[in-house]
Amino acid sequence: MRGIQPRRNCSPFNRMIKEKYPDAIVCTDVALDPYSDQGHDGVVEDGVILNDVTINQLCKQAVSQARAGADIVAPSDMQDGRVKAIRDALDSEGFTNVSILSYTAKYASAYYGPFRDALDSHPGFGDKKTYQQDPANGREALIEAALDAQEGADMLMVKPGMPYLDIIRRLKDNSDLPIAAYHVSGEYAMLKAAVERGWLDEKDVVLETLTCFKRAGADIILTYYAKQAAQWMKEDGLY
Repeated sequence: MRGIQPRRNCSPFNRMIKEKYPDAIVCTDVALDPYSDQGHDGVVEDGVILNDVTINQLCKQAVSQARAGADIVAPSDMQDGRVKAIRDALDSEGFTNVSILSYTAKYASAYYGPFRDALDSHPGFGDKKTYQQDPANGREALIEAALDAQEGADMLMVKPGMPYLDIIRRLKDNSDLPIAAYHVSGEYAMLKAAVERGWLDEKDVVLETLTCFKRAGADIILTYYAKQAAQWMKEDGLY
């Protein structure tokens, strides 16, 4: 698979970052869809995602990323049983200190559009509703969180963020693991579009958005606004 060949994934960049900034924490995405011509998060055969075959490839990708210096690997595929398999694969290769940030509650959301446009990774057939979570089902996230914790996850992700603040709160109340919120491309694009039209003040609305993630219980926030937000908070003396 292209996703595990060193020159075609993020491994060279991992090494460059770790060499230049040895104290930086590098977190990498474990997924096949950026490398697939069908845009799905797994190995496809006759229109079916092969769960176990996919997991085997994800394990190879995670080990490759760890070998290149990743401190955290983040499987975003939503295949069943992949957290335990990746944990076992990392441990067997001696990467016992590499953590797993599991995409625990990744919803079949309409908010991923700008990202998929940028990567040209829209599904080539069907959709991802057979393996990503139903936006109408809030209880499934609790089941998945318990399973991921049992399988060895170190952190749990909710994606997207703002439409699922209630899920962030539920996971925070029901798990001792750190909770991450992903402020995805569609959320970012909505704010950018409103700012460009003069409808919103960019700094104020972004910091309010990030604050709502923290208020809901997020310990970690992933956002395309990370660099700008850090600069704004530094200027305001917030850290």
